[in-house]
Amino acid sequence: MYLGFDLGTSGLRTLLVTETGEILGSAEAHYDVSHLHAGWSEQDPAAWIDACEKTVSELRATHPAQIAALKGVGISGHMHGATLIGKDGNVLRPCMLWNDTRSAEQAARLDATEGFRDISGNIVFPGFTAPKVAWVKENEPEVFAKIHKVLLPKDYLRYWLTGEYFGDMSDAAGTSWLDVGARDWSQELLEKSGMRRDQMPDLVEGSETAGMLRTALCSEWGVDGPVVVVGGGGDNAVAACGVGCFSEGDGFVSLGTSGVVLAAKDSFAPKPESAVHTFCHAIPETWYQMGVILAATDCMNWLSKNLGPKPAELSALLGDRISGPGDIRFLPYLSGERTPHNDSNIRASLVGLDVGTGHAELTQAVMEGVGFALRDNLEALKSTGTDLQRLLAIGGGSASSYWVEMLATLLDLQIDLPEAGDFGAALGAARLAIVGVTGAAPQDVMTGPKVAKTVNPRTELSQAYSEAYEEYRALYPAIKAITK
Repeated sequence: MYLGFDLGTSGLRTLLVTETGEILGSAEAHYDVSHLHAGWSEQDPAAWIDACEKTVSELRATHPAQIAALKGVGISGHMHGATLIGKDGNVLRPCMLWNDTRSAEQAARLDATEGFRDISGNIVFPGFTAPKVAWVKENEPEVFAKIHKVLLPKDYLRYWLTGEYFGDMSDAAGTSWLDVGARDWSQELLEKSGMRRDQMPDLVEGSETAGMLRTALCSEWGVDGPVVVVGGGGDNAVAACGVGCFSEGDGFVSLGTSGVVLAAKDSFAPKPESAVHTFCHAIPETWYQMGVILAATDCMNWLSKNLGPKPAELSALLGDRISGPGDIRFLPYLSGERTPHNDSNIRASLVGLDVGTGHAELTQAVMEGVGFALRDNLEALKSTGTDLQRLLAIGGGSASSYWVEMLATLLDLQIDLPEAGDFGAALGAARLAIVGVTGAAPQDVMTGPKVAKTVNPRTELSQAYSEAYEEYRALYPAIKAITK
């Protein structure tokens, strides 16, 4: 038996999986995010431990014999978070999350420092770990002086599970301290940001052993024998393991809290100036590139919060088929933007509102704005030489037939919808554990889901959406000019 933990921004999801990949049970627990000031996003790591205990307890209550036969654990986690640990193993301050952008000044300074882009293969974004720690150094020097280890969120959960300080390459690639081509910490980048290598966890590949489940937890969970905890990975890399996306030409589009267009790569070929992320995959000798927008379904959540109806109710107002773009343009920069702008200060805008504008028109504008932003991501990926012929759609937003058909038309790609079931990061984490414990080949374990439906572009509407996309692109510099 194997457990896959998916440590998300708002909750932890745990899957219990057999060695053949059959899912026996799942459990979820949720927690809050703190936004004390504009641009701040923090979380208490104790909430992750509490969520882990709750989900395992729930699965143990329903599947005690299977939990007793546990052999391996894999962990996926939201990337870039700065979890600062003192010598006593305690957390020094709340974790600064991936969407915390307070360190824009520090990020710009590091990004302009010789070596950072060349070695890390990426722009130093404000959401990455290194600038966050630089912010702590400048604003909370008493905390910085006590740092014994810097852990990414899932690696802190692993530390609680095993008592060992380990990380993996796919997650570490989002810190701005990793030599992404060499798949190891860069002494040069660490020194240039005032850090030491001994403050970093040891690195392993996603399916390699990164500690054993503590004896006390084995006893508490009722586990009979030793349990391997593997390296795991950053959420997008592990989600790719869950859908079998790890070979050149494989790709997916994710309509989750944030939005992602991801392409697997057989080699390291970065192009930082495109604002595309080039990271290590959770599979050895494999990389991936992705464009990231900071708000996708989060935009629908924002609209729902302000209008009243739930996101699904708003989506239902549009039906299942697209009929062409609306007249309102929405720039989905609620928390700034990564690809292609690398702009933590830009904010969202609605342009073209009319006295007759209602819920349906606003919903269409928001969905289209997210779609246009993902088109930006695809264009950025194309500029690096990436060639995608089709994409798999995942994430909560993919439940909207309207949104998926719009994306297929905007991106001019066939989009596959998987059969209903669990195939995301929690499954990917369990699959990494299966590979690590059994020694099976990744391609034999990490198969793609069955496709329930393929959505084709509406070619008769392609020109209209392309024209609307050009209108959308023209708005960014205009809004940027008046953004404080």
